[in-house]
Amino acid sequence: QVQLTESGGGLVQAGGSLTLSCAASGFAFSFYVMGWFRQTAGKEREFVATISRSGGSINYGDSVKGRFTISRDDAKNTVNLQMNSLKPEDTAIYYCARMSILNMKSPDYWGQGTQVTVSP
Repeated sequence: QVQLTESGGGLVQAGGSLTLSCAASGFAFSFYVMGWFRQTAGKEREFVATISRSGGSINYGDSVKGRFTISRDDAKNTVNLQMNSLKPEDTAIYYCARMSILNMKSPDYWGQGTQVTVSP
């Protein structure tokens, strides 16, 4: 079965960095667009970034452009999110997502999430 497992969350001071990792299993990883989303209490899940099957096409949400970098390693079935210059407003639960092969803008599987907390 499809499994997505995030790791790397934690507490960091504003201006600091964290790298999130998502380990995927149960499907042909290299065939799928992968993404990261985030959510805070009382708000809708927010798009963070997606990376195409080849890694040649990457998209970022406006709030993270220039600070976050998404990457993938098809040999290891992992997708990473390098987060730099973190701000308190980046505090959220971060979710890894597999994007639907029929609609690559729509997630069809989610990980359990990892908490990122940025202190002022």
